[in-house]
Amino acid sequence: MSETNRINLTLKVWRQKVGESKGRLEEYQAKEISTDMSFLEMLDVVNERLTLKGEEPIAFDHDCREGICGMCGGVINGRAHGQEKGTTLCQLHMRHFKNGETVFIEPFKAKAFKNIKDLIVDRSAFDKIIQSGGYISANTGGAQDANAILIPQTNADLAMDAAACIGCGACVAACPNASAMLFVSAKVSHLALLPQGAPEAAARVAAMVNMMDSCGFGNCSNERECEAECPKEISIVNIARLNREFIKAEFFKS
Repeated sequence: MSETNRINLTLKVWRQKVGESKGRLEEYQAKEISTDMSFLEMLDVVNERLTLKGEEPIAFDHDCREGICGMCGGVINGRAHGQEKGTTLCQLHMRHFKNGETVFIEPFKAKAFKNIKDLIVDRSAFDKIIQSGGYISANTGGAQDANAILIPQTNADLAMDAAACIGCGACVAACPNASAMLFVSAKVSHLALLPQGAPEAAARVAAMVNMMDSCGFGNCSNERECEAECPKEISIVNIARLNREFIKAEFFKS
């Protein structure tokens, strides 16, 4: 491979042994990195070199590495998942960095996302929100029943757009209030827009918003960082829908 396809980087990586310990940025050299690598593959190379030197590798979350699972995440040079729009960290390629560049790598930071180690944070608060109401109780039926209920194309498209959320937490990391409103609104929207989700709509939105608050997430102040950094480009229009659904739920409750 030619030298033009390889770059040398200086990494400033957040290292933290356990969640309650004091963290710090440590410097590492990432030399001869192929520009065809993803960001996580670059970290793999750095970790292999650290291991060969007898040093502890950098801990980071990953799974599918195809931008689907929502496991990976990190703040790269101050931006969740890095500078490329609509891209997860595992899909961010090293060709988007310059030779000799210094790259700052930090974990998602929020009250509700406790640090576990290095770049790994506990995002189980999202699981609690889903468990509180992010589902429907209706029987699904058989395959032949899939088209039994007609759904307007517009609603189907909007529901699919909302369902694209992978729950990575970039919206929380990007928000100055560490709000989870974009995540919750996507989960509420994709069910609220479908007839199967209508019977439990009021109970669902109330339960999910209450759980969101109890987990320690902040509130939305419409600054749109969440929308800008979301790797699936979920629209804040969903937050407006969430607010409407919540107001309706409170009205019917009273």
